[in-house]
Amino acid sequence: MKKEQVVNCQFSVWYPIFKKHTIKSLILPLPQNVIDYLQDDGTLVVSGSDHNLQNHNSSIDAEEDVQWSDEETTTVTAPEFPEFNSKVLEAINALGGRVFPKLNWSSPRDANWIALNSTLECRSLSDIFLLFKSSDFITHDLTQPYLQCSDQDSPDPAINYELVLRKWSDLIPGGEFRCFVKENELIAISQRDYTQFYQHVLKQEQQICQAIQDFFSLHVQYRFLDEDFVFDVYRDSQGRVWLIDLNPFGEVTDSLLFNWDELTSGGAVGQQQEGPAFRCTTSEVTVQPSPCLSYRIPRDFVDLSTGEDAYKLIDFLKLTKSQQEDSEDEDEEPRSDTIPL
Repeated sequence: MKKEQVVNCQFSVWYPIFKKHTIKSLILPLPQNVIDYLQDDGTLVVSGSDHNLQNHNSSIDAEEDVQWSDEETTTVTAPEFPEFNSKVLEAINALGGRVFPKLNWSSPRDANWIALNSTLECRSLSDIFLLFKSSDFITHDLTQPYLQCSDQDSPDPAINYELVLRKWSDLIPGGEFRCFVKENELIAISQRDYTQFYQHVLKQEQQICQAIQDFFSLHVQYRFLDEDFVFDVYRDSQGRVWLIDLNPFGEVTDSLLFNWDELTSGGAVGQQQEGPAFRCTTSEVTVQPSPCLSYRIPRDFVDLSTGEDAYKLIDFLKLTKSQQEDSEDEDEEPRSDTIPL
């Protein structure tokens, strides 16, 4: 994966090419002061919110009442961006009042847990900032967009960061698919939400494959700037296919039910008789935990719940057993506050 491929997958580069076949969107340049705010590692304070965060710095004495002084209370206020906020609200209203936000490449899908509605639906700039400042994916876009490129010795292309606002659509996860293109040939299709089993996907595999192949050959093939790339599509209830996103062909993009070794070297993908390889979750038994869970809770908890680290599970069981034994010993000893007969 080259840096040029990453540049070509920016939303503002591919959107004009495929505008007729994707969701209506508006693109706003990000001012430098907004970029600085998004990169600030300080306390999360969302611009535009109605609440101020107060940090109380004092030591508490259990036997005395604490008297708070003005010097001990610090009010943290969010920076304001009135001009940019006005442009964002105007764009949101033009798109129907609800939008799906992203930067040049990524959306903050790892941060939907922090939103009140647990989705990426936004109605204001403060909604967008809350998601962006809580997202590792957004941080990656802002700080390390070329991290996994093979041509690290070449200078990094300049980036003009942009806020992308897409008209909100209630997409059914079972209708999303990721498609892998190598040398302008569609070689593989994966169910996008592989953490769930969708019976209709298994039953309609042939129709889904054919619809995506037709869409690719008619609207995508030989029209993108690179010959190796990944694109996401949505097949609606009427059978129409929509382009959702484009991504670089490389490990920075999630390979889902495939792995990058087989996608780049051929392997099982290259052995297909005709047409792309198609993979989906085939039963309830093969359902997997969402990879975004690791952004919500400590990694050790995720390893324990998924069984990925057997040693952590063994240590956890040993600790639990030890705590139970200590508890039993304490129950056998007389308590200090009991009255001897």
